[in-house]
Amino acid sequence: MRKFISLTLSVATAISLIVTNTAQAASLDEGFDDISTLTGQGWVQQNNSNPVGTTGWFQGDPRVFSSQSGIDSSYIAADFNNTTENGTISNWLLTPILNFNNGDVLSFFTRTTDGNFPDRLEVRLSLAGASTDVGTSETSVGDFMTLLLTINQELTTTDYPTAWTQFTVAILGFSIPTNGRLAFRYFVTDGGVQGNNSNFIGIDTVSVGSEVIVPEPSQLSGLLFLGSIGISAFYLKKAQKRVHN
Repeated sequence: MRKFISLTLSVATAISLIVTNTAQAASLDEGFDDISTLTGQGWVQQNNSNPVGTTGWFQGDPRVFSSQSGIDSSYIAADFNNTTENGTISNWLLTPILNFNNGDVLSFFTRTTDGNFPDRLEVRLSLAGASTDVGTSETSVGDFMTLLLTINQELTTTDYPTAWTQFTVAILGFSIPTNGRLAFRYFVTDGGVQGNNSNFIGIDTVSVGSEVIVPEPSQLSGLLFLGSIGISAFYLKKAQKRVHN
């Protein structure tokens, strides 16, 4: 089944995209087998939630659900305890510095447990080189002003996948290679243990490269060209759900 993601950026021009199912050497390939090694690899974590809770990003918990690939715990997770009471969650996970080339593609998998307490995830871009500036408040974005993708923008009970689902974002418009970072932002208002939103999300199998392996190429569709940056956003719904532990 094919589903399209609504982007929060205005669309200037729509053009077509063809992606092959062969893989090139990626500039980033992370399976989160051991997240204690991420800092040494250049990843950055910052929890700007208000109030700040007892958790940040943490190793996947197979008691909640198993990983998309690898051993059961090999994914990175965040949850409602990123804030307290009914606060706002703004928990950032920044990639290492990347040398973006025109046409590079970000691919990752994500899921939640169920939709009873809605989750939301943003993917953002900074072209400010090594900058890790995401501001200091729950609403600030710092140098990561370019919003590439929002999963479950309206915080509904149905629009965050409850099975591992692949999302891809193609980045175009660079005349020369450009340095910067991508960021995953777990961003949920009215979250926390007393809030109506926020539960538990996982992210797995993150890659950035000129091409990605796509499990179901017949389900590809659409490239949105937004100013100087083109973004393709779609996700491939996996046919078989994992059983919750």
